[in-house]
Amino acid sequence: MVITPEGRLGSRCLLLSLLLLAAWEAGSGHTHYSVPEEAKHGTFVGRIAQDLGLELGELVPRLFRVTSKSRGDLLEVNLQNGILFVNSRIDREELCGRSLECSIHLEVIVERPLQVFHVEVEVKDINDNPPVFPVKEQRVLIYESRLPDSLFPLEGASDADVGSNSILTYKLSSNEYFALDVKKNSDDSTQIGLLLRKSLDREETPEHNLFLMATDQGKPELTGTVQLLVTVLDVNDNAPSFGQSEYEVKIFENSDDGTIVIRLNASDRDEGSNGEISYSFNSLVPPIVTNKFRIDSNTGEIVIQGNLDFEKENLYKIRIDATDKGHPPMAGHCTVLVKVLDKNDNVPQIALTSLSLPVREDAQFGTVIALISVSDLDSGANGQVTCSLTPHVPFKLLSTFKNYYSLVLDGTLDRESVASYELVVTARDGGSPSLWATASVSVEVGDVNDNAPVFAQPEYTVFVKENNAPGCHIFTVSARDADAQENARVAYSLVERRVGERALSSYVSVHAESGQVFALQPLDREELELLQFRVSARDAGAPPLGSNVTLQVFVLDENDNAPALLPPPPPSPWPPHGWAGGAGGGAGVVRQRVARWVGAGQVVAKVRAVDADSGYNAWLSYELQEEAAAAPGGARSAFRVGLYTGEISTTRALDEADAARQRLLVLVKDHGEPALTATATVLLWLEDGGAAPKASSRLVVGPAAAAAEAALVDVHVYLVVAICAVSSLLVLTLLVYTALRCSAPRGEGACVPGPARLVCSSAVGSWSSSPRRRRRSGCALGRGRPRPTSWPSAPACLRVQ
Repeated sequence: MVITPEGRLGSRCLLLSLLLLAAWEAGSGHTHYSVPEEAKHGTFVGRIAQDLGLELGELVPRLFRVTSKSRGDLLEVNLQNGILFVNSRIDREELCGRSLECSIHLEVIVERPLQVFHVEVEVKDINDNPPVFPVKEQRVLIYESRLPDSLFPLEGASDADVGSNSILTYKLSSNEYFALDVKKNSDDSTQIGLLLRKSLDREETPEHNLFLMATDQGKPELTGTVQLLVTVLDVNDNAPSFGQSEYEVKIFENSDDGTIVIRLNASDRDEGSNGEISYSFNSLVPPIVTNKFRIDSNTGEIVIQGNLDFEKENLYKIRIDATDKGHPPMAGHCTVLVKVLDKNDNVPQIALTSLSLPVREDAQFGTVIALISVSDLDSGANGQVTCSLTPHVPFKLLSTFKNYYSLVLDGTLDRESVASYELVVTARDGGSPSLWATASVSVEVGDVNDNAPVFAQPEYTVFVKENNAPGCHIFTVSARDADAQENARVAYSLVERRVGERALSSYVSVHAESGQVFALQPLDREELELLQFRVSARDAGAPPLGSNVTLQVFVLDENDNAPALLPPPPPSPWPPHGWAGGAGGGAGVVRQRVARWVGAGQVVAKVRAVDADSGYNAWLSYELQEEAAAAPGGARSAFRVGLYTGEISTTRALDEADAARQRLLVLVKDHGEPALTATATVLLWLEDGGAAPKASSRLVVGPAAAAAEAALVDVHVYLVVAICAVSSLLVLTLLVYTALRCSAPRGEGACVPGPARLVCSSAVGSWSSSPRRRRRSGCALGRGRPRPTSWPSAPACLRVQ
């Protein structure tokens, strides 16, 4: 192998370039490996996980993966040991063609958090391609009149390898007529020619068979051969010649068809037809040239006949023959190098990869959302691309590598304010005028459980009639959660507590999904007037958030208790005062002795009764039964009963005609709908004895008359005051209830179906109370006269469903 001075200079330049490239890569901060082409499957490339500072145990959980713009199956990573190895055959010539530099750019992506590493794997050339000639046989026509030292161009071989593996040396088979001439062109290509060393004699040797061998400088060396068939022609001894052997032309891409590239002019020293020249493309010109150019055979003008694209081909090498019309014709040769100049005719390309969506609203500043790569097929400033982002908040673009950007979070997110963002990435090149492209990125904000369920109001007032059906719906609570999906799915539950001796859950329950509140058992107002409890609303987030609402359930009274007769206060031991019957309308017996000299209007006995209900349902009235109201013989009855007091008084003075034993039936009735009653039997014994009272006084046998009269006056005064107070509060109650009713959510209601009606407490009040309240506040008026156990309650006219 012969290395010329030019070859040594080229090797030094190549070595210097490789050293500069290595220095640049070392300073770039990116991981670099190298691997020879044609390496076997499994060939070790590098410990990529260790070099990137990643633990082997986190490769799988963090979704370690490697991507490449080129063929993605060439290299692979073993996730068990973090080694990068060859996965399939790497052909450098297929991958990079004739480029001196050939690298596979890898993007190593791991998540949780998202990280991106750029790895460059240099593919080193090996001498796996022998020199190849374009044809198996080259024919050379030489006139016998050509003088020694005449040069005849030959088509050299090409080697798909690069570097020293592609540097070729030529050797011609031994002969006495021809030698090989090798020259370097301005484009660093080698031009070979056949040099005539001795005059030819067609009559002696009309044809010469030679072999041309090309050898590269790889290790081991590879060779290629071609057969040269030299045909010796006769006569025309002057061939056309060009002013120079090589012409260089520059033209912009996308030039119009018919544009003249160059006009060639060859000369021939012969005269006549031997000096007439015709121009043509050499027979070895490839189709890529003939498809883009044509030549005028008469003028030598080379014009464009197809679109020139710098990005596809930027250099055309055209071999031109100038042939005279002599017999035989002679040809001159030259080479035209057409260099295509770049124009800014390619719009930048944007590629979005590794979108990490949706983005949680509590994501930290700097969170990587997407990777963006841009490219432009143009060169120079026309291919330099810059990226921008709109809108600017709360995101921004960070340049991570040449033509690589990261879309990162640059502000706080609130899904409840903005659920998604439409971003526009604009890539603009540096051409004049510049071209740009846009890509839309839809960033959805992922919900975080940062909002607790909220009720419309902190407290609700509910009115339910007593004796409701078990399991009836009494109210519906509803809370709204501003979050989404599971974080907004609200579940309702009772805040458990004790109600007396029983648990709250034995009275009411709440449906976990709908928020409907149900009464589990009939409610008894006489036992429980107000049931106050809290309902909790809790979402399904992690951790869950919740809030409470208070429900005040007022139990409305129904007339479900009949008047109950009370025993009289214990007087003298005899005659015995008895009591019989019970709740629900039993009969009671009151026994009393009365002096015959009692005058008209004297109180002689009292019937006492209570009603466990309240309001009108507990307002009692007393009346004598018809059979007891009339005296024997049709005379007017000697006794009457107070309508609201139950006091039995005389209507006239008693006389001897009155029977010694008087039996009265007193009907006690409440004001409910329908009214409930009880009957009391009053037995009076008329006795003679004792001094008659003065005319100005009233004598009552039994309880003291004076104390009774005073207590009765006090009761009437209290009733008047109570009625005025109840009437005053009635309007206020209606206004408050109407406001609560209007603000209550849908679904609120009592158990009783049917049209709404107005339920009012008694304007007079109740003279009775539940047994529990009687125990708390029972007392007497005067001597033996019961005092009302509860004064008139506040009016409550309420709309009940």
